[in-house]
Amino acid sequence: MATKPAAPRIAMVGVGSMSGAILSGLLVSEGSSDGPIAVTTRSRASLEQFSGDDRVVAYAQEDDSEANRRAVANADVVVLGVKPWMVHDVLGELSSALNPGTIVVSVAAGVLTEGMQELVPDGVIVSRAMPNTPSHLGRGVTGVYGGPAASEADVERVRSIFATVGDVIVVERESQIDDVAAVSGSGPAYVYLFAEAMTGAAERLGFTADEARRLVQGTISGAAELMRQSDDDPTELRRRVTSPKGTTEQAILVLEQGGWDELFDRALAANVRRSQEIAAGE
Repeated sequence: MATKPAAPRIAMVGVGSMSGAILSGLLVSEGSSDGPIAVTTRSRASLEQFSGDDRVVAYAQEDDSEANRRAVANADVVVLGVKPWMVHDVLGELSSALNPGTIVVSVAAGVLTEGMQELVPDGVIVSRAMPNTPSHLGRGVTGVYGGPAASEADVERVRSIFATVGDVIVVERESQIDDVAAVSGSGPAYVYLFAEAMTGAAERLGFTADEARRLVQGTISGAAELMRQSDDDPTELRRRVTSPKGTTEQAILVLEQGGWDELFDRALAANVRRSQEIAAGE
C-alpha cells in the first residue's frame, strides 16, 4: 500500500477574501497542514480574528516589519494572497527567507511565473492558482498551473490545498490560467448579472422586489443544485424543461436570437485580453 505523503507546512501571506476562504477550507480539512498554518495580516485588528485559535499562528505587519518573513520561514508551501501589483514586491521581501523546495503559489491574475521565478532563490518552485468565490462555501472551482519547475508531487501538493475548498482542474499551459479566470474565476459575476436581469424583468411583470428576488434566487440555486446532482449535461436538462411548442420554448427562442454563443465568446475573450494586459503591465 502506498504511503500517504506527509502534510506540508503551510504559510499564507495576506488573508483577504479569497485566501481567507482557502484558509477556512484548510482548517476544517483534518491533516491538511503539518502544524499550525502561519498567516500574515496588514493590521493588528485583522489579527484578532485568529486570537485563541491554536491552528493558526498569525503575524501583523502593523506590529512587525518582519511579519511576512517570519511566516514563511520553514514553510513547504506559501500561498500569496496579495493584489497583483504587490506580488513582485512581496516576493522580493520574502526571497531570502524561502528554502529550496518551497512551493510559492500565487492566486493573483495576470502575474506570470517567469517574472516571479526570477525573484526567488534557486530551488524554490513558483506556481499559480485561480480559485473563485464559491470557495467560501467549499463549492469553489480552482485552476492550478504547477509551473515549469514543478514535479508531479509538487503539483499534487498544490492541488490538495485547493481541493479543500472545491473542485480543482490542473492545466498544462500557463495561458490556460487566464482562460480559467475568464470562465470560473469571473463566472459567479456572470450568474449574478443574469440574476439581476431576470429579477428586473420579474419586477416589470408586477412582482414586488421581494417576490422577484425569491422567484429568481430560488430558481437559480435550485437549478444549479439539480445540475450538480445530475449525470446529464445542461443541454439535456434544458431540453427536459422545454416542451415542443410550449411556453419555455418561446422564451428560449428569443434568448437564442440574441446570439448568446457569440456574446459569451466575446465576453470571455475580453476577460482573457485584460489578464494579458495586466501581465504586460498595462
